[in-house]
Amino acid sequence: MTSRKGRARRNSDCTAGGPRPALRAPHRPHRPRRVEGAEQAFVIGVLTNAADFAQARDWGVSDAPDHERYLADTAELLADALERFETVRARMFHPRDFEEFCLLHGLDPAEPAARDRYLVNPPLQTQLLAYQGEELAGDFVPRLVRARENGLTLCHADLLLDGGLLGTAGPAEPDEEHARWVRAAYQRGSEVFRRMLVGAGAGVYELRLRVDAPGGPLTAAARVLQWEDGVVRINDEELELVCAVLCAGLALELPAVAVLHGSQGSAASCGARGGAADEHFLPAAWAWSSSGPDWAPAARPVRLDGVAAQPGYSLGTAC
Repeated sequence: MTSRKGRARRNSDCTAGGPRPALRAPHRPHRPRRVEGAEQAFVIGVLTNAADFAQARDWGVSDAPDHERYLADTAELLADALERFETVRARMFHPRDFEEFCLLHGLDPAEPAARDRYLVNPPLQTQLLAYQGEELAGDFVPRLVRARENGLTLCHADLLLDGGLLGTAGPAEPDEEHARWVRAAYQRGSEVFRRMLVGAGAGVYELRLRVDAPGGPLTAAARVLQWEDGVVRINDEELELVCAVLCAGLALELPAVAVLHGSQGSAASCGARGGAADEHFLPAAWAWSSSGPDWAPAARPVRLDGVAAQPGYSLGTAC
């Protein structure tokens, strides 16, 4: 489940093309090959759990004997791709999504070309993550699962904003006024998130966000490590999703709630994101709500996704 081609623009630099790579040996994934003299990108779809792996074997996706061996082979493939290609990206290969894609386009799931088309389907580009050598079976596979969920949420938010978020409005002439409206809402959403973090100060946190939208709620979560000097560590895809959901809620003036919770204190003493709190940390949980163009401290205590929080501080005072 790989694809490679010369890169054109940021959101569509991984499209199917060129000869399929040759098999190296039984029970081994395809070896990526780089075309000399061309700027290259490499994309792979990853089966993230044993159940998905078992289903995909019926389509001839892999000849590995089990999911554990499959992940080991895929890790080897990704390491090789990092040496051969300028850009390496991955996304979750989801059997149900793939079946629906093949049904929609009249494709045979057992055909390699069908998998290539699914892998680089433009509406699913939001699910791609850059791979930079992370341990595949460690943090990266869970990130791929979250990226699929986040990508679906991004597409939902984009649909609510008539394509103004991801630029998928279609072949009609661009509506500059609509684009400015979406950009302004996105900037307001980014500023809301920034002020939440400024007010929280140094620490290790998780933001949970829900916007009650037509077609179902828009949800987002982001893990944040913030140092005393204001430097923040957060996964790019989580930051993008939070700002997009905030954007949709503010632009359409939808009811929304957010909870920021974690441990407040010296982030540097934590060592790494998600580390255990020590005596220098204080538990903290704040809640805000919105039903219009602005966010404010929640009117009463909030419980979101099992997390209880008290009304937060005023975002107007956090600079």
